[in-house]
Amino acid sequence: MRIEVHPTHPQPRKVAQAVEILRRGGVIVYPTGTVYGLGCDIHQKKAVERIYQIRQLKKDHPLSFMCPDLSKIAHYAHVDDFAYRIMKRLVPGPYTFVLKATREVPKLLVRKQKTVGIRVPDDPVALALLHELGSPIVSTSAIYQGEVLNDPDDLHARFGHADAFVDAGWGGIEPSTVIDLTGDEAVVIRQGLGPVDVL
Repeated sequence: MRIEVHPTHPQPRKVAQAVEILRRGGVIVYPTGTVYGLGCDIHQKKAVERIYQIRQLKKDHPLSFMCPDLSKIAHYAHVDDFAYRIMKRLVPGPYTFVLKATREVPKLLVRKQKTVGIRVPDDPVALALLHELGSPIVSTSAIYQGEVLNDPDDLHARFGHADAFVDAGWGGIEPSTVIDLTGDEAVVIRQGLGPVDVL
């Protein structure tokens, strides 16, 4: 199913349509503010497993998830003062933060080091989906055979296994910047769209 939404003012009816699919355990392709992502409700274990299948990922490949704001992150990760100060400056934005996971995070999403990747997007469509759903969206980049897809027609064709494609037009090709905040200093694991000179 292809759901065409306005990129800056997503129509509530269409957002609700996509969220209903997520609530029923579906997987969607959706804009994240960086590249398009494959997403599902964090509480739908079978949907998380389907993301691994669709992307043909190994089980040890870390998936991150999206939260609508900073306050929700503390439910799923341990945020000390140091991490909070950095995140407050960079959220919302194209940054994924690696933090120590709480017990609220499903085991499937916790890495060996008991950490998790969390992001607060600054994309109107992604935020509308998150607010309507009321829980985080598990997410991984919509990559096909090593290539980031940003053409809506390509995305629709390549990810036909997904239950819906939330089409907000052309996407980006640069992923988020990944910052590890589990230690005493911020460590950039992957340089992506977000600048790091603010750290």
